[in-house]
Amino acid sequence: MSDCVLGVGRSLSGRRWVWRTGEDRIGLGIAQRMGLPEIVGRLLAARGVDMDAACHFLDPTLRALLPDPSLLIDMDVAAERLAFAVQHGEMVGVFGDYDVDGACSAALMVTLLRQLGCEVLHHVPDRMMEGYGPNGPALHSLVLRGASLIVCVDCGTAAAEALGFIAGDADVVVLDHHKAEGPPPAIVATVNPNRLDCTSGLSLLCAAAVAFLTAVATVRTLRRQGFFNARKEPDLIGLLDLVALATVCDVMPLTGVNRALVCQGLKVMARRARPGVAALLDVAQSRDRPTAGTCGFALGPRINAAGRIAEADLGLRLLLCEDPVEAASLAATLDAVNRQRQEVEAAMLDDALRAAEVQAGQGHATLVVSGPAWHPGVVGIVAGRIKERFNRPACVAGVIDGLAKGSGRSVTGHDLGAAVIAARQAGILKTGGGHPMAAGFSLEPARLAEFHAFLDERLAAAALLPSAADLSVEGTLAVPGATMELAYQLARLAPFGAGNEEPTLVLHRARVTRADRVGREGTAIRAFVEGEGGGPRLKAMLFRARDGALAETLLAGNGIPLHLAGHLRAEEWNGSVSTGFFIADLAAA
Repeated sequence: MSDCVLGVGRSLSGRRWVWRTGEDRIGLGIAQRMGLPEIVGRLLAARGVDMDAACHFLDPTLRALLPDPSLLIDMDVAAERLAFAVQHGEMVGVFGDYDVDGACSAALMVTLLRQLGCEVLHHVPDRMMEGYGPNGPALHSLVLRGASLIVCVDCGTAAAEALGFIAGDADVVVLDHHKAEGPPPAIVATVNPNRLDCTSGLSLLCAAAVAFLTAVATVRTLRRQGFFNARKEPDLIGLLDLVALATVCDVMPLTGVNRALVCQGLKVMARRARPGVAALLDVAQSRDRPTAGTCGFALGPRINAAGRIAEADLGLRLLLCEDPVEAASLAATLDAVNRQRQEVEAAMLDDALRAAEVQAGQGHATLVVSGPAWHPGVVGIVAGRIKERFNRPACVAGVIDGLAKGSGRSVTGHDLGAAVIAARQAGILKTGGGHPMAAGFSLEPARLAEFHAFLDERLAAAALLPSAADLSVEGTLAVPGATMELAYQLARLAPFGAGNEEPTLVLHRARVTRADRVGREGTAIRAFVEGEGGGPRLKAMLFRARDGALAETLLAGNGIPLHLAGHLRAEEWNGSVSTGFFIADLAAA
């Protein structure tokens, strides 16, 4: 326990608090060179940022960080084919996916091609009826409606058989980022940084970022061909709100070019020029400057909800909508669908958690639970909740019409996607694929136990994980030290997300003076805390606090000194700014 932060070897949520440290010398050097507070320099060093990279980290620009699109294999071929379609007025079909990245990728390509004068059709497959990725009947339908070029976004890399269905009837370009298992399909171009033969080093881009680079390359090709001699070039920067939204919601690391794309995209989003995004911000009651959190918690779940349990293309239609009145109606529908999704999720979650708890007690390396008629559109969310609760790779399946369809979520260092692919190759699964942190699959219900045993063997090292993930802490301070100035300095490291987590600090020996439940559902707790010697009070919030030790301890108050781990932020609300602390964990002092 001596290496634990403030000796916390087991918090009220069962977590060990450990230091996240960088090279102090580098942190001090960054602070001195750039005129920053020492804590900001140390935080940058802890993120692996050196003195040369600190400037671009704090001020990420596309000019400095955007790569040459031609680094991606097949990019130049794809740009030439798209430019040819523009020059010759072809009808183009855009085939998307039903998640946020798929909707944003499709919206980006449809918008670009329409701005360039093409007539564009689009299709998003129904999760229940068609499943993920291109399928022959849908592709053929686009061809029958006149498409001579089909662009598959956020899908297509593994769809050689389906794409072969229209061979000779239309050309196909794939813009994707999912891992490939073998050679690309025999089509015009497959632009995917995760192709086995792509050496671009851009494997951490989402599909919308690949689509944006394709837009840059296409416009560059048309410019070289003189297409813009008598017409205005499209506003590519105006597409970055879509790229930011997709990058955050697809949980891509917010480092390097992704950081620049999200920073600039959030600025575009703040202008509220896209009616669909503006309407979605309104229904989410998000009135302040958009952040990565706005994308991940307000916008993303509402767009995703449509693909999970409603009309698959509803999110895409909203993002393409140009009429504010129609956009408001579509956004209201998505909001209602999201509430329905939450109800479906809640109905499944308790049963799934109980089943997972039994398996965790039995020492399984992985947790695999299923239920009759569990909705396939929500199983991934429930798997994520189980993974968070038990710190184990988790798979959840719903059994409908004699087939178990499911999704899985994993923890860092345990490649669930590879294990699922291996299970499919071993004949246990009918379908299966994914990436290290997430996967999808289907199988006969009778083989669920066999699948569980296979995952336990492939991911056996996960059995050694603690029951709750360690919490990485980057600093401690007394309540009076939680100032607005410090909150502003910490915000310089935003946007926060995968690969650039928000700094976790500990308020040591804080006392709760008052706490009560707030919010429509009463699942948030607002507390006011002060230091041991009194002094200024600080507002602290705990979310998803329906029950449990954290909620009970805060509400009890009792004046007992507590260590509060969480995030210090300068909150904007209706034009005013205040300092707030957002609690992630608690421990007795």
